Amino acid sequence: MSADGRLHIAQVQSRDNPLVKLLRRLAGHNTAYRKQGQIWIEGDHLCRAALQRGVAPAMAVFAESFWPAAEPVWGPDVAHVVVVPDALFAEFSSLESPARMGFVLDLPSASAPQTGVASVVLDRVQDAGNVGSILRSAGAFGFRQVLALSGTAALWSPKVLRAGMGAHFGLHLVEGLGRQDVAALGVPLVVTSSHQGELLHAQKLPWPCAWAFGHEGQGVDAALMQQAQAWCRIAQPGGEESLNVAAAAAICLHASAIGHAP
Repeated sequence: MSADGRLHIAQVQSRDNPLVKLLRRLAGHNTAYRKQGQIWIEGDHLCRAALQRGVAPAMAVFAESFWPAAEPVWGPDVAHVVVVPDALFAEFSSLESPARMGFVLDLPSASAPQTGVASVVLDRVQDAGNVGSILRSAGAFGFRQVLALSGTAALWSPKVLRAGMGAHFGLHLVEGLGRQDVAALGVPLVVTSSHQGELLHAQKLPWPCAWAFGHEGQGVDAALMQQAQAWCRIAQPGGEESLNVAAAAAICLHASAIGHAP
């Protein structure tokens, strides 16, 4: 509810409405959020994840057919509601089957990396699904900061948001960084390597630390590798040549989490 205790509801019918145009941009362009200063999340799960982390929507948008059932459920948690025809909602939905509800959120203010905290560094990880999956693993295993170096998929893009499944709202996210920023984190940098370092399960990993994960084909940049204080190899008894970067990240971050658990 708003400060005056009332729910403000607006009806939008035209596809030329400025709000509809904004939602098309946010849903259809990976980096539109940087210019607009807002992000669009769609569906019950992501919207609930935002509210659970104390992120209040600037606006909630509902399809006309869904609003009567949604009002008693969502009304107490939102202040400004826009209701649009179902056909219009489908125009800016980023899903094959529109979820019929979504939030417009203000983009968190740009901030500097935090020092001395457990972190994940993404070095040109370009696949949105991989980036979102790594964010989920980071949140699950106690890494509260994710830093994206230049060349990494846009952290708040629609596909990364969907793949992150709400992890964004519990993480300190900073993007557009350079390798010099990693050196200033004040924690040991750890990387995986297929040709140097001990096996992951045999190592005593530092905590807190910063894990770096690199480009899907090229891996971590050589200059960043040289900054590392520890190198690890993941045992692969099955003999596959390599692991998907998101799978490797989950294994490494889990190993760190259980290694420092009391």
